[in-house]
Amino acid sequence: MPTPIIPVQPIGRFAPSPTGELHLGSLTTALASFCQIKSIGGKWLLRIEDTDTERCDQQFTEQILIDLEALGLYWDGDIIYQSERIDIYNDYLHSALHPLTYGCQCSRKDLEQYWAQEELSPAYDANPLQPNRKRYPRCCVSADLDREQHKLRIQLPNYKIGFNDGIQGLQWDNPQQTLGDMVVRRQDGMINYILAASLDDGLQQVTHIMRGLDILPMTTAQISIMDAARLPAIDHWYHLPLICHADGQKLSKQNLAQPIDTRDPSKLIADALQLLQQPAVDRDTPTRMLKQAIAQWDSTPLQGKQQLNMPNE
Repeated sequence: MPTPIIPVQPIGRFAPSPTGELHLGSLTTALASFCQIKSIGGKWLLRIEDTDTERCDQQFTEQILIDLEALGLYWDGDIIYQSERIDIYNDYLHSALHPLTYGCQCSRKDLEQYWAQEELSPAYDANPLQPNRKRYPRCCVSADLDREQHKLRIQLPNYKIGFNDGIQGLQWDNPQQTLGDMVVRRQDGMINYILAASLDDGLQQVTHIMRGLDILPMTTAQISIMDAARLPAIDHWYHLPLICHADGQKLSKQNLAQPIDTRDPSKLIADALQLLQQPAVDRDTPTRMLKQAIAQWDSTPLQGKQQLNMPNE
């Protein structure tokens, strides 16, 4: 397995999944992470999270790279493609993470039947705290199933883990109670997002992570996985407010968010900075605008906010 080296300077990253083109929401994440890490003299890495072979498409990857370059968001070093690193993830599943993993044969139908049966139990009605149906009930934890022939789950710790978020403040969560034993590798071999992201963030020596608020519930799982894999911890977390329409609907690929149009990159940068509540910059070339945005970067206006509304709606 690769051995991480303690970084000598701050390292941030942008890690899009090529299941579609960049939209204004993903652009604000890219811009915020770029400006923040550059404002403290750090490196900005680009990682393509393309382990989902069913939904990812090479044409989207190519368009993401074209759009970033058109906006002057140039990354440091080589691009990492997660689809080329499956052996690394499996190495960790066979070594450092092996004691925490087990094979699972439960289908969604099996789990629906399990919970339906539980509801008929007298103990179910007597329990004032209804169980978290999203949490796997550990039916297979002691079954000793063949790990290579079944999906693989990882046991997350059953205690509270805390971390300070530079935007959302102090956070505490129990990953076992919230998420249960997550699937980290599907039966067909596809690697789960949070496993790949956790390992790569450690191996790339990332120190600062800025991403969307929708990933916040996965953070204690990532902390746990990185610790179990004996990888260096993330020093600074930032979870940006979600970009939403006026009706509160999140701007996302699933909600058919419109791809960005980079024919006027200066306007795009200005709009994204306004959405991020940053001081205005002079309309100029993308490179000069970004230089000014980096010098003025301040996450204070975002602190404690969970939603930012699209302008002109």
